[in-house]
Amino acid sequence: MPESARRVVVVGASGFGRECLDVLEAMVAAGVDLEVVGVFDDAPSPANRDRLGVRGVAHLGSLADFIAADDTSISYVLGVGHPQTRVTLVERLDTAGFTAFSAIHPSAVIGSDPSIGPGSVICAGAVVSTNVKLGRHVHLNPHVTIGHDAVLADFVSVNPGAVVSGEVTVGAATLVGASATILQGLLVREDAVIGAGAVVTRNVPNGVTVTGVPGSWS
Repeated sequence: MPESARRVVVVGASGFGRECLDVLEAMVAAGVDLEVVGVFDDAPSPANRDRLGVRGVAHLGSLADFIAADDTSISYVLGVGHPQTRVTLVERLDTAGFTAFSAIHPSAVIGSDPSIGPGSVICAGAVVSTNVKLGRHVHLNPHVTIGHDAVLADFVSVNPGAVVSGEVTVGAATLVGASATILQGLLVREDAVIGAGAVVTRNVPNGVTVTGVPGSWS
């Protein structure tokens, strides 16, 4: 690996952490000058340790170990699916002076004039249309579609197969469940949960969980 390669670790050894490894390894295979150093996780399960070992990726210790090493030349990707957990981890890492890395799978389709915040992860098969704005640490899982002029605030997670239609605004730390759909031009405020398969047909207030077709909440 050339000395100039960007060195990156993944924080999190569970499912999404290993999916982040897939994205980073695909970037390396596509010629991106990148070195995947390993994974930090406070308490990886034995099964997840084995899964890392099979693919030759080192578990390097806890998040506290990463921070204590104080090597801010290494960037990080947060392989943690839960938005609020990401908020807490980023506060620690930002305070310690670490830089977030944005991981974009080579098979993702990115339209014209995007704005992609640091630490964002865009997985295989995702489609991000024209003039989309993604905040910090936004996660787009495999085969997500983000329509034109959509705005996703910091720490939003969009799970596999979900559709965020054009001109939608999604507030910070909202989770959009697998195969959910948010219709054109709507506003989903922060800390909401859009349940798997739900269809959002009206604006969504803060902190509610939307379920069903059409989507509803109490």
